[in-house]
Formats: sequence, C-alpha cells, structure tokens
Amino acid sequence: MQPIDLDTPAPEPDAGTVDTAGKKAGTSRVRAVLDSRALTVLACLLVFAALIFPNVLSRLTVPGFARIPVEGAILLGLLVVLPPKARRVVAVVAGVLLGWLVVEKCLDIGFFDELNRPFDPVLDWVLFDDAYNFVADSYGRAAAIGAVAAIGLLVVIVMALCTWALLRLGRLVGAHRKASAFTAGGVALAWVLAFSTGLSLAASVPVAARSTYTYAFDRVRQAQAGLKDEAAFQKEVQVDAYRNTPADRMLTALRGKDVVFTFVESYGRSAVEAPGLAPEIDQVLDNGTASLKASGFASASGWLTSPTYGGGSWLAHSTFESGLWINNQQRYRDLVSSDRMTLTSAFKRIGVHTVSVMPGTTKAWPEGKFYGYDTVWDSRNLGYAGPRFSWAPMPDQYTLEQLNKIEYQVPGRKPLMVEMPLVSSHTPWAPIPDYLPDWNQIGDGSVYTKMVADGTRPGSLWSDRKQVRLEYGKSIVYTLTTLINWVEKYGDKNLVMVFLGDHQASPIVSGDGASHDVPVAIVAHDPAVLQAIGGWGWDDGLRPSTKAPVWPMSDFRDRFFSAFGSTPQP
Repeated sequence: MQPIDLDTPAPEPDAGTVDTAGKKAGTSRVRAVLDSRALTVLACLLVFAALIFPNVLSRLTVPGFARIPVEGAILLGLLVVLPPKARRVVAVVAGVLLGWLVVEKCLDIGFFDELNRPFDPVLDWVLFDDAYNFVADSYGRAAAIGAVAAIGLLVVIVMALCTWALLRLGRLVGAHRKASAFTAGGVALAWVLAFSTGLSLAASVPVAARSTYTYAFDRVRQAQAGLKDEAAFQKEVQVDAYRNTPADRMLTALRGKDVVFTFVESYGRSAVEAPGLAPEIDQVLDNGTASLKASGFASASGWLTSPTYGGGSWLAHSTFESGLWINNQQRYRDLVSSDRMTLTSAFKRIGVHTVSVMPGTTKAWPEGKFYGYDTVWDSRNLGYAGPRFSWAPMPDQYTLEQLNKIEYQVPGRKPLMVEMPLVSSHTPWAPIPDYLPDWNQIGDGSVYTKMVADGTRPGSLWSDRKQVRLEYGKSIVYTLTTLINWVEKYGDKNLVMVFLGDHQASPIVSGDGASHDVPVAIVAHDPAVLQAIGGWGWDDGLRPSTKAPVWPMSDFRDRFFSAFGSTPQP
C-alpha cells in the first residue's frame, strides 16, 4: 500500500470533463425551467377549463371553450391584492370549491342524459343507492364496487388538481404581481367588451362567460327553494276534498269490481309516437283494442304528464295515488309521513281487499303502510325460481300468472284493488323474455333459464345506441302483449284495468326535448265503467291520439273519484 503524500498537489481536472459537467448542469437547469413553465401553463389551463366547463354534454365543444370567464379576472385580481398567507388559504378554498363545482357539473351531465334534468345537490343523494343496486343487478356486484371506487377516485383527483392549480397560480401571481394585475385588468376589459357587444362564436354561446358564478348561484337558490317548498307542501298535503268522504259515498260506481292499476315501466309518449318505435308498438295497441273488443272489453285512452323522466318511478306512483305533484325526494318523504288519502286507502275505506304486487322490490317496503295495502307481494314472496333479467327480478308474464294464484283466482275472495308496477321494460332492456302463448309453461319460472343464457348482455347492447332503442321497443311490446293477453284470457265481467306509463324512457331512447307525457288507458267489460268517464274526452281504444287530453298525473285521483261516485266533503 502506497503512502499518501499530502503535500503533492491534486492533478488539474481535464478541460473536457469540466465542459461536459457544465453542459449537463446547464441542460438540467434549462429542463427544470421548461418543466416548471409547462406545469404553470398546465395549471392555468386547468383553472380556465374548470371555470368554463359546461353541465350539458352537447355544450362540451370547441366553441364552448372559446370564451372569457369573468370569474378568472376576479380570482386573479383577488390573488394579486392578498398577502402570501391569505393568498394560499384563498387558493385552497377556491380550489376545493371549483373542483366541487366541476364534479356537480359532471353529475348534471349524467342526470340530463338519464333523467332530463340537473342533479339536485340537496335531494338527489338517495338516488345513488338505487344507481348502485341497478349496476349490481345488471352487471354484477364487482362492477358496481369498481364503479364506486372509480368515481370516488375521480372526485378526489378533480378536487386535488383544481387545488394544486390554484396554489401554483397563486405562487405565480406572488412572484409577478404587477404583470398579474395587468393581466387581470386585460381579461376584465375583454370580458366587458365581449359582453356589451354580445359577441359569440356559435349560436347561444356568448364569448363573455359567467357560467361558474351563475351555476353556483343557481345551486344556492335551488337549495333555498327546496326549503320553501317543504313548508308549502306541508299545507298542500292537508287540502283534500275527499278526506272526510264516508264509505257509503266513496267509489259507489265500482262496488263489486276488481280494479287493477298497472304501471308499465318506461312507457312514455315517445313509445307511441316516435317514428323508430311507434309502428310496432302501435300495432300491438291497435290489435289489442280489436281483440279485447272481441272478448267483450271496451277501452279508452289519454295522456298524463309524469312528474319524473327516465327514472324515479316511485315519484310517479305516489303522484298518481295521492293526487299531489311529487317531483322530488323531499316531497315524497313528506308525503309518506303524512295521513294523505290515496287511491288505495279509498278502496280500503269501502271494504275492498287492497294489494300491492311489486316484482321489482327486493327488500322491506315500509311505505306500503302509508298507501293502505292489506297485503304486499314482492320478489321475496312471489315464488319465482328462475333467473333475473338484468335489473328485473322476474318477467312480467310470470308476475301476472302469479297474480291469478295468489289473489285474482282465489275462491271466495273479496273484491280486489291491486297496484302492480311491471318491470320487464326497465332499463337496461337486455335480455328480454319471450312471451309464452301457453301460460301453463310458466310454472315456477325455471323455463326462463335458457332465455337469459341465450339473451343479449347489457354490456354488448349499450355499445350500440341505435340497438338500445330497438331493444327498448321490444320490451314495451312484450309487456303490452302480456298485459292485453292476460285480460283476454283471465279477465271477467267485474274487471277494471287501468294501465299507464310511469315516465318516459331516458333520452337515449326518447330523444332530447321529449315531453313528460305517458299514455294511460282504461279497460272494462261493464259498459257502465266507460260511460262513467264519457266526460273525460278520452279516445276510444288503447292508443291515444295526438289530440287526446293531457292532464297532470296528479289530477287523475280526483277525476277518478268524481267519475265513479265519490262525493267531496268539507
């Protein structure tokens, strides 16, 4: 081992080594500066995009982003005048709020696409439980859990990115306050000029944007309106002309009749009138009118305007039953907590056996007590041993066949009032059961196993929007065929059947801008039943024309009471 000579100077570094190291250091500094500037540009773009982001899918276009957000000028100006610590606090708070508004706008896009309305941040949280169950039933529990995890992660990412972007923008403003002040003023001036001149690059899309401010203001106003509506509804629910009507003056024209109110899931006006759907569905209705007439049944039809669209069937059911406009979850909760008389409780008052047949219900349903049902049948006690059809626990033909066994054909029974929401035409419309001409084949439902195994899977169907509409139409044809043939095969002289849609199908089927109207029809063997509604102006047959009367669904209860011998009491 050689001794070290501390007095010997170290060798001079090679000139080439120094140059190489210097170049590497210089390159690293340039790259760092470029990366820093790229991140700053990205942060500015994220803030801009969040401020402009629309809440309707059709506005998610290039012209939709070629706009000047006034909130950007205000936010930039605020960051300029604040001291460093306050600037960071404001950046974090504004980032969280801005991220949440983006999340709400994304929810709006989904709600508009499915329910034709924006998301209600106060009342709509309950719908996520139904959405989870729908995905689990249609695509499997693993898919539902995965969807929840993905959505939760996306929410966190959006809010984190908005917060990061505003913090970075705040640091930029702090380092260049004078330039930032000029920028804020320039943006504000450009916005004022665009606003005052009405400048726009596309129809109905002005360059001067204030969408974030107005959107946030609308959310607050919506919450305030909900609180006011709750107080008003508490008074509205107590106003009822038939509340004190005694049993001997209630529904006197229907004594001895069996009255069945049937909801056909997603059966809306578009099913009867849209060119891509109407021909086949209208043929079923027209042929059904003729075949029912040959069996001694007459029919009449009109339109009702549903309080909901694309989903929320219980809002339609409660509106129809209560005679009140139930268009949100708050009203629904308040209604079922009240003592409002329903169609069901009116029939119960006159001694009729009241029954709910709900094949889509899979767990306890405490609201049944409010409506006034003596008996509730659901998917747990209807005896079905076959497979699910995606969301639908059982096919409609099985449900109607079971109705015979459990209530309608029971010897020595009392007159019946039945409410029965059918489910085979519920989204996702795949697979769809086949109608069985021989009802004796139905049995315990095992016959449907092969239909499900060979049927279309929801995932493959929904990759083709055009095919979705066709399959929806087939599901409506199936349910209407089943319902009409049940009346022909099993209906007797005392049967009165009212069937209607609960709401339009989602916009993927009904189209943008479709109404909330649904068809409603009444079928009876006794001519006196149709004579009693002669003043309604309904069309003959199961298919209402475009000129048939349109009533709010909330009007039906009182009109029905009045037509069939109920006397209002003070």
